[in-house]
Amino acid sequence: MSTEDEKLLKEAKKLPWEDRLTHKNWKVRNDANIDLAALLDSVSDPKDPRLRDFGPLFRKTVADSNAPVQEKALDALIAYLKAADADAGRYAKEVCDAIVGKCLTGRPKTVEKAQMAFMLWVELEAVDVFLDAMEKAIKNKVAKAVVPAIDVMFQALSEFGAKIVPPKRILKMLPELFDHQDQNVRASSKGLTLELCRWIGKEPVKSILFEKMRDTMKKELEAELVNVTGAAKPSRKIRSEQEKEPEQEGPSEVAGSGPPEECVADAPQEIDEYEFIDPVDILTPLEKSGFWDGVKAAKWSERKDAVAELTKLASTKKIAPGDFIEICRTLKKLITDVNIAVAVESVQAIGNLAKGLRSHFSGNSRFLLPVLLEKLKEKKPALIEALIQTLQAMHNSGCLTLADIVEDVKAATKNKVPLVRSLTLNWVTYCIETSNKAIVLKVHKEYVPICMECLNDGTPDVRDAAFSALAAVAKLVGMRPLEKSLEKLDDVRRKKLSEMIGGSGGAPVGTSSVTAQTSGARISSVEASDGSFVRRSAASMLSGKRPVQAAPASKKVGAAKSGVNKKGDAASQLKPPKPVEPEDVEPADMSLEEIESRLGSLIQADTFSQLKSAVWKERLEAIVSFKEQVEAIKELDHSVEILVRLLCAVPGWNEKNVQVQQQVIDVITHIASTASKFPKKCVILCLLGMSERVADIKTRVQAMKCLTTFCEATGPGFIFERLYKIMKDHKNPKVLSEGILWMVSAVDDFGVSHLKLKDLIDFCKDTGLQSSAAATRNATIKLIGALHKFVGPDIKGFLSDIKPALLSALEAEYEKNPYEGSSAVPKKTVKASESSTSVSSGGLDGLPREDISGKITPTLLKGLESPDWKVRLEFIESVNKILEEANRRIQPTGTVELFGALRGRLYDSNKNLVMATLSTVGAVASAMGPAVEKSSKGILSDVLKCLGDNKKHMRESTLTTLDSWLAAVHLDKMVPYVTAALMDAKLGAEGRKDLFDWLSRQLSGLKDFPDGAHLLKPTASAMTDKSADVRKAAEICIGEIVRACGQEVVTKNLKDIHGPALAIVIERLKLQGAFHVPETFESAKAISTGTTSKSSSKVGKSGSTGHGDRIPRHGSRTVSSRVISAKGSRPESIMSVQDITIQSQPLLNVKDSNKDERERLVLRRFKFEEPRLEQIQDLENDLMKYFREDLHRRLLSTDFKKQVDGIEILHKALPSIRKEITEVLDVLLRWFVLRFCESNTSCLLKVLEFLPEIFDALTSEGYIMTESEAAIFLPCLIEKSGHNIEKVREKMRELIKQISHAYSAAKTFPYILEGLRSRNNRTRIECTDLVGFLIDNHGTEIAGQLKSLQIVASLTAERDGEIRKAALNTLATGYKILGDDIWRYVGKLTDAQRSMLDDRFKWKAREMDKRKEGKPGEARAALRRSVRENGSDVAEQSGEIARSASGPILSRENFVHPELHMERHSVPRMIASANGPTDWNEALDIIEYGSPEQSVEGMKVVCHELAQATSDPEGNAMDGIVKDADRLVSCLASKVAKTFDFSLTGASSRSCKYVLNTLMQTFQNKRLAHAVKESTLDSLITELLLWLLDERVPRMDDGSQLLKALNVLMLKILDNAERTSSFVVLINLLRPLDPSRWPSPTSNESFAARNQKFSDLVVKCLIKLTKVLQSTIYDVDLDRILQSIHIYLQELGMEEIRRRAGADDKPLRMVKTVLHELVKLRGTAIKGHLSMVPIDMEPQPIILAYIDLNLQTLAAARMLTPSGPVGQTHWGDSTANNPPPATNSADAQLKQELAAIFKKIGDKQTCTIGLYELYRITQLYPKVDIFAQLQNASEAFRTYIRDGLAQMEKNAAAGRTPSSVPMSTPPPASINLSPKFASLSPVNTNPLNDAKSLNTKVEPMNFSLPPSYVEDERASNAVNPRGTTPDDSEMRQYLSGNDRFPAGVTSGTLDAIRERMKSIQLAASAGNPDPGSRPVMHLNGSLAHGHSNSHVSDSANADNPVQSGVLPMDEKALSGLQARMERLKSGSIEPL
Repeated sequence: MSTEDEKLLKEAKKLPWEDRLTHKNWKVRNDANIDLAALLDSVSDPKDPRLRDFGPLFRKTVADSNAPVQEKALDALIAYLKAADADAGRYAKEVCDAIVGKCLTGRPKTVEKAQMAFMLWVELEAVDVFLDAMEKAIKNKVAKAVVPAIDVMFQALSEFGAKIVPPKRILKMLPELFDHQDQNVRASSKGLTLELCRWIGKEPVKSILFEKMRDTMKKELEAELVNVTGAAKPSRKIRSEQEKEPEQEGPSEVAGSGPPEECVADAPQEIDEYEFIDPVDILTPLEKSGFWDGVKAAKWSERKDAVAELTKLASTKKIAPGDFIEICRTLKKLITDVNIAVAVESVQAIGNLAKGLRSHFSGNSRFLLPVLLEKLKEKKPALIEALIQTLQAMHNSGCLTLADIVEDVKAATKNKVPLVRSLTLNWVTYCIETSNKAIVLKVHKEYVPICMECLNDGTPDVRDAAFSALAAVAKLVGMRPLEKSLEKLDDVRRKKLSEMIGGSGGAPVGTSSVTAQTSGARISSVEASDGSFVRRSAASMLSGKRPVQAAPASKKVGAAKSGVNKKGDAASQLKPPKPVEPEDVEPADMSLEEIESRLGSLIQADTFSQLKSAVWKERLEAIVSFKEQVEAIKELDHSVEILVRLLCAVPGWNEKNVQVQQQVIDVITHIASTASKFPKKCVILCLLGMSERVADIKTRVQAMKCLTTFCEATGPGFIFERLYKIMKDHKNPKVLSEGILWMVSAVDDFGVSHLKLKDLIDFCKDTGLQSSAAATRNATIKLIGALHKFVGPDIKGFLSDIKPALLSALEAEYEKNPYEGSSAVPKKTVKASESSTSVSSGGLDGLPREDISGKITPTLLKGLESPDWKVRLEFIESVNKILEEANRRIQPTGTVELFGALRGRLYDSNKNLVMATLSTVGAVASAMGPAVEKSSKGILSDVLKCLGDNKKHMRESTLTTLDSWLAAVHLDKMVPYVTAALMDAKLGAEGRKDLFDWLSRQLSGLKDFPDGAHLLKPTASAMTDKSADVRKAAEICIGEIVRACGQEVVTKNLKDIHGPALAIVIERLKLQGAFHVPETFESAKAISTGTTSKSSSKVGKSGSTGHGDRIPRHGSRTVSSRVISAKGSRPESIMSVQDITIQSQPLLNVKDSNKDERERLVLRRFKFEEPRLEQIQDLENDLMKYFREDLHRRLLSTDFKKQVDGIEILHKALPSIRKEITEVLDVLLRWFVLRFCESNTSCLLKVLEFLPEIFDALTSEGYIMTESEAAIFLPCLIEKSGHNIEKVREKMRELIKQISHAYSAAKTFPYILEGLRSRNNRTRIECTDLVGFLIDNHGTEIAGQLKSLQIVASLTAERDGEIRKAALNTLATGYKILGDDIWRYVGKLTDAQRSMLDDRFKWKAREMDKRKEGKPGEARAALRRSVRENGSDVAEQSGEIARSASGPILSRENFVHPELHMERHSVPRMIASANGPTDWNEALDIIEYGSPEQSVEGMKVVCHELAQATSDPEGNAMDGIVKDADRLVSCLASKVAKTFDFSLTGASSRSCKYVLNTLMQTFQNKRLAHAVKESTLDSLITELLLWLLDERVPRMDDGSQLLKALNVLMLKILDNAERTSSFVVLINLLRPLDPSRWPSPTSNESFAARNQKFSDLVVKCLIKLTKVLQSTIYDVDLDRILQSIHIYLQELGMEEIRRRAGADDKPLRMVKTVLHELVKLRGTAIKGHLSMVPIDMEPQPIILAYIDLNLQTLAAARMLTPSGPVGQTHWGDSTANNPPPATNSADAQLKQELAAIFKKIGDKQTCTIGLYELYRITQLYPKVDIFAQLQNASEAFRTYIRDGLAQMEKNAAAGRTPSSVPMSTPPPASINLSPKFASLSPVNTNPLNDAKSLNTKVEPMNFSLPPSYVEDERASNAVNPRGTTPDDSEMRQYLSGNDRFPAGVTSGTLDAIRERMKSIQLAASAGNPDPGSRPVMHLNGSLAHGHSNSHVSDSANADNPVQSGVLPMDEKALSGLQARMERLKSGSIEPL
């Protein structure tokens, strides 16, 4: 801060507060607010006079325009409100309004402080002002301001409760928020609604708000209301209440304290929905309903209907008060009505009136009560029930109180009818129970005597009712009031009453008791309410955002679910949802006789009798015989239980002879081990006896073996569970000690996966270690030691509270049994599967984890955010305590919120708290284990930020937390967070140094850690850090990273490393390569033996690293290696010494790989043949040639183990040799085929593990198999897919599916079809299933091959049931996709087969209906419709993308086109129906949206349709095709690029040929070619020309043929397409082409050079069109061609044209040539074709200058005849400046045209065409008098013309053209035409007799373009203003004056054009349909021109003048004219 600022602030401090707070300098205001806040914090007395002075200031300060000042002002306001009392409320309105206006749209912190201020206003009892402000706030147009307003209302309601914050006002605000446009506002309003439900109940909220909501919101809220449980209770008090009870501070204290009365007072039931409902007037509608007439009616039904109407009206929740006396009098009479139905209805009406009127009905209630009580005498159940409900309603509604009814009750209890007495007392009991204590205390003296009197009643029901009433009084007010009365009772009654009072004292009375409800729900309700204000947002009430508040029952369910879902982390205490074992484990009693009868002939009778003998020898002999007989039984399963029961009975477990005992145990052991299922009942029968035998040293060995066998049969978990109780309760201590010793052996044998460890540990603690016998304690210590071996040191946490002596003994035992982790493999397995809960009861180590979600209460979470640091610390410590109680092993359930709260404490202002939090976070991570990764929600990044602290203690705490985290999860999970932290600039030098040091320590214990590569970049950047310490630490760390990652990974990531780090890394790599080779390969061995063989398929697939590594993600730590399995490693090292010497060579040598040559020799067959001897020899040669020596030795070894080693070497190296493998894939696949043909299962399984990895790697590399490689491998794979081992079959099945997805389903399909013909049944079954898979998943790709389904259909006749079943399933899948169309593909079937298929199809349709999958074939039809309607969308979805501009695609490397990377499933499956296209439209769909291979099927259909239509010219087929011609060509044009790109990936060029052939067929037909639009033609021509230029095409399959086809197609398009469009498209293409349209460059040539080549090709096309222009001049629309030339020239601009002068620029020269040719052919009439050129623009269009110059040049060369005066000199002159004679416009043109025609008629060579043209003129302009123009001609000539016109009319009627009917008589020789007609003679006479004219240049202006020009120049359409005229001497001379023009050049004047165009537009706008009124206009050139095949010859002489043409003119000749006329009529051309 500058000295000036300091001075200003110092001066300002002297000013009054108001001046300071409103000072113009924001710093002064800021400082003032800070000082004010500090001052107010020091005010302790709320009556301090200064507070009154400060109050008015805040309305301005909180509205400060400066955000920081505003925030400080809010701080001051908060301090003020904390210091003030309710008196401050006088300022509330102004301040609250200011806050609403200015603070709620500010910064998040500002908004938070504004909310805090509002809460303090509520605390100061300014609630009404607060709600007024909220009403304004929610009307803010900015949604950002509305959400905080709702949130603060939500928080005020949740904290202060509905007593302080009246819900009624909030309810009125909510409806308008429900329809708010902002979703956050709607979510918050829903949350506020849910909070209201907690305070006033769900039903009131529903009734008030639901009708004002949209249906969707109702549904959402209904779903959310399920979660609103329990009642709410305030957690915060207003200031006045706080002063009364200062000792109650926290919500936790309030929750636990307070007498029952307070509970009742605070209960939410007091808040009644009745208060919030608007009253309804029912008297008026009742009058209108005819009630009064109805109740007096004679018919009971009418009376009932009238009362029913009243009941219905009164059922509303709140009735408007009124005069109901008369109604009640009527009802009183009707209660006693003779008809019971009327009486019942009347009683119900009274009940409804009581509910709706409440206190307003009290007088009427007292009036009606006696009658109602009297009516209780009726015995009709309906009436009794109605009376009871009405009486209860009267009391509940407050109409009647206990005091009001005393007299009526006294009278009723004296009624002579016992039922009246008893029911009245029952009603009194209900009233007492539902009243509060105060009322009952007042009136109990009245009621106790009544009840005491009734105790003597003669009716038992009355006495019981009286007892109940007394008991109710006693429960509510205690026994004291009853003591005197009880003295009068006899002992029996006193005892009964005491029992009733005592028995019901503890239990809640029921739903009717408010007290019981309230007190019962008290604690949970407080907890529930706390949850709502943990966060400020109201939206947090919605599910998924709210802290867990479930009731205990639901909590258990949730925990159970989560426990099952977590991998091995379920709590052992949780019971499974249903038992897996359905058997009854408890054995029933069975007598010996029953056993004997059930035993039958199983055992010999004498054996049975001998077993009962008293002589031990006989028993021994019998048991030996029994053993032999049992061993002879083959099927034991059915007899197990009865045999065991027999042995338990005789000789039984009380047998004294040891030998007999041993034999009995042996027999039971044999039965348990032999039987496939040994019932648990049998175990229970034997277990007690067996445990006693274990205690006996003589039978111990056999008994322990038997128990182990039991474990194998039923699982050790069950045995242990049963033994705990037996051993604990047995009197013999040996049973316990020896039983525990057996448990030790069982744990060693079976591990701990089947045990409930918590139960076992509890047994050891509570029974074993507490035993007084030393042997038992020692055995228990051994058992715990055995557990330690499996579960590790975590077990110590469960045994921390035992005696120190035992602890030391346990420590010694732990050392004997060190933790072995995953290498501690169980020796024995369990036959029977136990429940999932017991198997997965713990984590990885099996130890139980406790669910602590119940302890993470909202109170705890709120406490962590308390403003008091001591409270925060206390709650952090409470988290540690929870962890201690859970033995530091917890489940992740419910910890997400805990981590959220702890994250906030990591940014605590109190550093000690931050360190405590770090310690707690580490403890939670350790306790949770690997699951912490998901639950922590990225808290690790917040932990790492603490390293930025400058205090060493803080950083040390952070590193300790990191250590704890690392112990829980692997380092690879932490790498992303560490990487981000290292890149964080805020971390600071010390923090980065410490983090690098920590990383170095951790990496030093790791090997093969590919994830470490992510650390290279940040570590490398730290090498240039300013701090030397950081640089040094980073240097050490990078060395460790290089060592841990390995050479391959680091080499791949060298691009990320720059600067000094790069040199260090390279040096380390060299050192590593030179000296650490053995170590590297040792680690490779460890990984490959221990992990790759076991878990590569799991770990590798789970997600490779960013560098394509297939090695397991986590490195193998040296401390606790979880990777290397003792079982997995083999003694033989994979890498021998010889290997190490050659390891420096590359694994694959692909330098001389001649893959093309090898593939050429492959025979492409679908059927598999065993490899021949010479093929095997070739393979061996190739392996030796391309594979490193150590590898090919292994691969060619006859020992399968070495072959497996070879595969493992390849597997490990796969990530780094992907590119090389593509070169030798065919060799590798041939070797795999050999392995498939051999029968070694181990090697085969290894191959099948490796193959998916290879295909994954190749796919990620963008490579797909070639057809040759497929032909090598697929036949063998398909044939062997029917392997006899299920596991092998399964792997092969998955591999085929993977290949069909990655390679091509269409190409894989034929191989699978060949498999259907295999001799192996299993192969046929597999292939049938695969056909179904392809139909279901790749329907579109195999659409054209579905005729092969008849092979599948034929299998339904096979004998083998499995094949039939597979075939039926596959066809059912086809039916699902195709619907009934499938019958077209199944071929001829027998009736039996058809019936079978029909049944299966019906079943499939039913299944689809059940699963709601639609009908068979329906999806296909719907999708096809949508394809046609929304083509572009489907194309998008299908993944078809434009040709990529990525790098070059080489001829042989099959890199996948981007379109092939798409998910095949994403292509709409039914685009072209799974059975191939069936009609024209479907064919177009498949061409447009299918893949290149699929589109071939569509093109076949199109070619067929075209051929048919062409062969039948008379039919209508062609008409339909013509309509679709443009779409067809458009589809094909877009498919050209896709098919060529597809072929460039190595695929066949078949699809390319089909596309070109289909285009050729289309353009051979002129009708179709003419139907193609210009835009389509543009894209097609561009695409074809680009591929003609593409250097890659010749290298494609059949590339030369494709080039030839492209050339021929291009010529055909130029011949037959609409010529105008061709000209326009080609002239447009002369501009530089957009770079995005080019394929990726195959060389380094620039786009300019490539554009030059492209332009040259376009010029060639234009030359071809221009050459034949003379004969096709009438086929083209000259106006459009001239327009395109105009646009081209204008875009270039004169400046550019000048720059190109002198250079030979072909595009510009070509345009000028086309223009020259047009001017030459049309002469001055060319000016009549400028309707689309804006000739009046300024400056003038360049084309006008060129036209005039061409006319001048041609006239000078005598190629043009002058025909009149020059006319205007300026094209731009308007008609106003040079008004021509009115008759000189249309008439002059007409005369000119007719003169030319008459001249033709005068010449015998052109007389026919002249007459035809004249006939056309008469047809077009019937009102023109031709003969008026022939006044000077001879009569003979006029007659000739008349006859000729008549002949032409006949010819036209007959459909003949002039060329076919030549005129027989030539015209008269002499025609006397007037001079004016002669002068009008147009261009047709071109005498070339002047020799000089031959030397005249054809191009008068040869401006040339330079080779390169700005590519985006054509984007600018502005014409250069300086380019008005060509800067050329000849052009200047031409434009300088009129006298320089040769005479007669411009006979078709600009004025004539203007006049004609204006008149035509006027006619069009006037809507004149008369064609005769239209002026004659040149729109397609002068009609005097004909066609001629003879071209203009430069060497022609004067004797043979060249005519412009004499070709016959057909209907098309005037099409251009008519088109332009229409265009002018429609006004599409701008008026001049």
